[in-house]
Formats: sequence, C-alpha cells, structure tokens
Amino acid sequence: MKNTYAYFCILILALIIASCSPKGPYAATNKVYQHQVDSFARVLQLQQPAMLTDSSGMAVPSEWVGTVNLGMRKPNYVIIHYTAEGSIGQTIHTFTVKRTQVSAHYVVAKDGQVVHMVNDYLRAQHAGLGKWGSVIDMNSISIGIEIDNNGNEPYTDAQIKSLLALLDRLKKAYAIPAANFIGHQDFAPKRKPDPGPFFPWKKLAEKGFGYWSDDVLELSPENFDYAIALRLIGYDTSDLNAAVVAFKRHFVQTDIKPKLTQLDLNILYNVYQKY
Repeated sequence: MKNTYAYFCILILALIIASCSPKGPYAATNKVYQHQVDSFARVLQLQQPAMLTDSSGMAVPSEWVGTVNLGMRKPNYVIIHYTAEGSIGQTIHTFTVKRTQVSAHYVVAKDGQVVHMVNDYLRAQHAGLGKWGSVIDMNSISIGIEIDNNGNEPYTDAQIKSLLALLDRLKKAYAIPAANFIGHQDFAPKRKPDPGPFFPWKKLAEKGFGYWSDDVLELSPENFDYAIALRLIGYDTSDLNAAVVAFKRHFVQTDIKPKLTQLDLNILYNVYQKY
C-alpha cells in the first residue's frame, strides 16, 4: 500500500512539473528568445549619464534627465528573400540554431502560413553586408521576410496572397515608403540573387510595394548614364556588372545578363525617374 501511495505521489509530482514546463517543438528556442528579450528590456531601463572624459582624461560633467518625448524606433525598409532550403521546417531550424547566426522577422510557407520569429522592433540577422543608397546597416532599420522557395521555382499563389497581406500591415503600421520594399539582391548585388527572377515584383508594385516600369516606355536619351541612374535608385555600383544583374533580376526578369539592351535602358530610364 505504501509503495502504491509513493508511486501515486511521484506520478502527481511528475504531472505537475510537466504542466509547468514549456510545450511544443520550439519550447526551448522560445525560452532563449524570451531570455534575450528580457536582457534587452533591462538595457532599455537603464538611466545613466554619458560618463565622458575629455582629451586630458578629466571627467566631463554629465547627468541623466528623462525626456517626456520619446518612442520606439521603427523599421523603414522591408527586405524580401527566398530561403533556398528544402522546406519551411528546415528554414525554421536554421533560424533557431545559434551557430548559423541568421534569422528573419517572418517566414512565409508554400501553403501561405506566416511564421513570425522576431519582434518587428528588434533587429534580425537577415541582410548582412551590402549597400542601398547610403544605408549599409540594413538590419538595424528593416524587416526581413523569407519566403519558402529554392530560387528555381515559381512562388505559390498562397504565398503571394499572404505576403501581400503582411506587406499591407507593415506598410500601414510603420509608414514605410513604396520605394523601400526591395529584395536582398538589390541590397547585396555582389553576393545575393534572391528573391530572384521568379518573384512577382510587378504584382507587388501594383499594390504599392516597390516600383515597376510603365507599360509604355519612352526611349532613353542618347546621353543617358545608366550607372548614375542605378546609383540614384539605390544600387551599389562599385561592381557595375553586379548592379546591372540585380536591376535586371528585379525589373526585367526575362534576361539577367550583365549587359543592358535598349529595352533594358528604356526600363531603367523609366524606373529611376520614380525614385
């Protein structure tokens, strides 16, 4: 009888412990995420003076006075990627393993499911090295969206439908300008091809997310400097061929050779005037 009672007590204790433990396949990574967020929150709560010294080593008088006029920093760009992996499960695994050092705010599955992985106000590790206009630290001011796609296949209708809904919410929530919806290829033309020539940029532009060329194109002027036009749009032209390829992946899509045809020049001339 004593053994039965002891077993019963152990069973109840085990059930209590289990009920207090986090559930789900990502319980452990969710716990790490919460721990990191708590650490950031403690940093935000710090109220301390600047603690400066001048060139002679003397302390500069300083104090802390809290202002009443402040707010959260918000994202100003959206960067779209493809995952280049076999499944959304594989991508989520990649983003929940420390050694990879990569992440994104959102992942969009082939069936349209949207997985939110980083709070919009926090910095995800998605853009890496690159340049767009004067921006070099894109991670600090952008939302990263990864779409489950290997780069060699069309995007599903469900994905694009969910993506458009997500972009609409982000644009309204953070007042993101139409020009600031770009691809990873645009920001990092020397390194990245995503979201690639299959991505429906025209459809996004029709909804106000990015720009697209008009149906009727004006002939580009004889003195048209395409390198300057690419730079004015935002492209890093330090490797001009890479910038041309990135532009064509986004705005031409039928040809991604590092050479501009007359049609390509007409498209570029039309597009750069929108920026």
